[in-house]
Amino acid sequence: MVIKVYLATSSGSTAIKKKQQDVVGFLEALKIEYMQLDIASNEENRQWMRENVPGEKKPTNGIPLPPQIFNGEDYCGDYDTFFDAKEENQVFEFLGLPAPPGSKPTTRKKPEQPTEVVEGPAGDEEAVLEDTKAASEGEAPGLHVTAEEPTAQIKKTPRQDEKDEEEDEAKDEDDQPVSEGEEDLCVSEEEEEPPVSEEEEDEGADAEDEAD
Repeated sequence: MVIKVYLATSSGSTAIKKKQQDVVGFLEALKIEYMQLDIASNEENRQWMRENVPGEKKPTNGIPLPPQIFNGEDYCGDYDTFFDAKEENQVFEFLGLPAPPGSKPTTRKKPEQPTEVVEGPAGDEEAVLEDTKAASEGEAPGLHVTAEEPTAQIKKTPRQDEKDEEEDEAKDEDDQPVSEGEEDLCVSEEEEEPPVSEEEEDEGADAEDEAD
């Protein structure tokens, strides 16, 4: 079968002219035999193209625009479909032609399937969050360590140590019990008074007389 390209040689649209040249130039570069069928000067070609383009490929107004590509009477596609096949290196498959000898077969890429995320119970998620938080704080998961505060110790200077020792010795002496003999001696010392001599008595009398 021969590849047929329906185009408009006298089209006033620059975009349509560019698309037609792109298709024709690529077919010539691959040395693929094709036929150009003008729909601008041949009403029969125009009617045949409009009738054989599938409905899903027609625009909303129902009039397909060139270029339209066929392999004999089988519809291949429009410019957009041709461009996609060219980008994926599948032009021969698009045209329904066998690939030339020595060419590598091309395979379409399968769409990537989204990775499923398995969600566990809410309790497991909370436990994981707690373990992560504990690990970031330097604690092992599930282990709570309470640090004991060190007991404050007061360091004493040698001067204070000597003073404390003297106070302790004085306290020990005050706490020792007093014997009965020592108590009697203290009382006798307090009650006894020294005797007055006769000379002291005479001197006292003379002093009183002088005063009178």
